[in-house]
Amino acid sequence: MNIRTITTGCNLTPSFTREAYEQHATLACSVKDHFQDQGYHVQTVRLATQPWGRYFHSEQQFFSLLDDLEKWTQSSDIDYVSIGPTSEPDHLLLIPRILEQAPHCFCTVSLCTKNQIDYETTRHVASLFKQISLLDKQGFTNLRFAALCNPRPNTPFFPTAFNMGPSPSFGLGMENSDLLTQAFQGTTTLDDASQRLHDLFSEHLQPFEHEAQILSQKDHIRYHGIDPSICPSNDPQQSIVTAFEHLGFGSFGGPGTLAVARMITETFQTLKITQCGYSGLMLPVLEDYGLAQKNMEGAFTVQDLLLYSSVCGTGLDTIPLPGDIPEETLYALLLDIASLSVKLQKPLSARLMPIPGKKAGEMTTFDFEYFVNSTIMNV
Repeated sequence: MNIRTITTGCNLTPSFTREAYEQHATLACSVKDHFQDQGYHVQTVRLATQPWGRYFHSEQQFFSLLDDLEKWTQSSDIDYVSIGPTSEPDHLLLIPRILEQAPHCFCTVSLCTKNQIDYETTRHVASLFKQISLLDKQGFTNLRFAALCNPRPNTPFFPTAFNMGPSPSFGLGMENSDLLTQAFQGTTTLDDASQRLHDLFSEHLQPFEHEAQILSQKDHIRYHGIDPSICPSNDPQQSIVTAFEHLGFGSFGGPGTLAVARMITETFQTLKITQCGYSGLMLPVLEDYGLAQKNMEGAFTVQDLLLYSSVCGTGLDTIPLPGDIPEETLYALLLDIASLSVKLQKPLSARLMPIPGKKAGEMTTFDFEYFVNSTIMNV
């Protein structure tokens, strides 16, 4: 187990300066250095601001600040910045420009409050997925955009991450699919698998928690916790699918998949660590070797993935879709996700990736180290 992301929280103002940014970057890197000194690998360091509507005072001021954020990020050790969600109608029109102008920035739109879906915003977001897909020939820009339903603040994983509360702060997102495989090898029942999962993750996460608490006290930086969610892997031996199939229920996508997904999430809820974020199971089709392979075999559909999200997970993540998918279909799919989130009172998100010029069944051709190419899914 290692650290996939150290995400630090930062509150921006219209007069935010380079010096203030560098202070946050230095603090974030000191957290990274601390964990690396303990022998842990840290994949990325990220910065998450409060929702951008809170520091949007004029279009000119906002884009000037966005330019600065992009330049400062490029010249620092911060890998990515999330400017958080919005649902303001005037702001939605600016999102394609934001993503085009700032290639290190992520942004999101909130589709619903606790009990209410914003249908107009949802329809607009369906259109945005199509518009953003055309910003590059592979539709890759949608990696940095998502629709959120009842999101929790201070989640370390992107694109959902946004800061709420005093800053600076930090949380950890883990790289841990290797432990899932280890926990499930040789098990014969779900009870046995759950106990081994609990024991193994407790053993490995508690040292991270201990070090994080030391840092929090020493540097006076608020600690949100750890998101222990099972992350994908492009290593075939560490794939989520490989771990699932060790349990003996047959192929991923068949009967038993839903039961295993539920067990993982419920087991994580019993871990005695400070938790933040989703604390469940992520099933991003293009970020996991086994999921990409099973998709090519037709082992699951988009609707199956949504079903699994009812008991775990983040929703629909890095889903490759036909470039000519109708906006009405995207709108209906977003309504399904939002309805599930409202009914179950749980956070879900959608990162949908229409691929320009591609049809269902054709292959993606991404050249990105964290992606595994797969077939375009039909809806």
